[in-house]
Amino acid sequence: MSDEQLLPWQVLESRKVFAAPPWIRLSRQRIRLPDGRVVDDFHYIHLTDYAIVVAQTPDGRFILERQYKHGVGKVCLTLPAGGVAEGEDPLRAAQRELLEETGYEADSWQCLGRYACNANYGCGNAHIFTARNARRIAEPDSGDLEEMEIVLLEKEELRRALHDGRIAALGAVAAVALALSDGNRG
Repeated sequence: MSDEQLLPWQVLESRKVFAAPPWIRLSRQRIRLPDGRVVDDFHYIHLTDYAIVVAQTPDGRFILERQYKHGVGKVCLTLPAGGVAEGEDPLRAAQRELLEETGYEADSWQCLGRYACNANYGCGNAHIFTARNARRIAEPDSGDLEEMEIVLLEKEELRRALHDGRIAALGAVAAVALALSDGNRG
């Protein structure tokens, strides 16, 4: 069966079940499958899209953040990232987050793509970027609940952190893996 033969699901009804703007909305949908069956209680999770950055300094070190992440319940390594405001360009959001969270600014950016966080339930999209020649121009000022330490890792240290579980969030794992697989990076 080719992709052209597969049909999308039809949303017959969508009802908001829960909302905590701008972070999350949960909808209960009534959908019709291509074979005609109707599912009365399919749940869809609307989360804010976010930008995530794999940034490198001029000497090739990668900029990471060491911080407590409540979703995984531990201190781990992660990447500069944050929500894309409604109407905001994802690249602009990535540049803003890199500066706010790390104090770094980069002069060379590449988009590695936009990816659904959960292909069935939604959960927003991750806009993944690389940034090269990042230089520290200010003190970090994320202005939110995040207490963090900026960590600079060599490429092999980053690979080890990726494989030994110190990078625990799937979005950061995927972004690092994409950046390291790109022959022009690092």
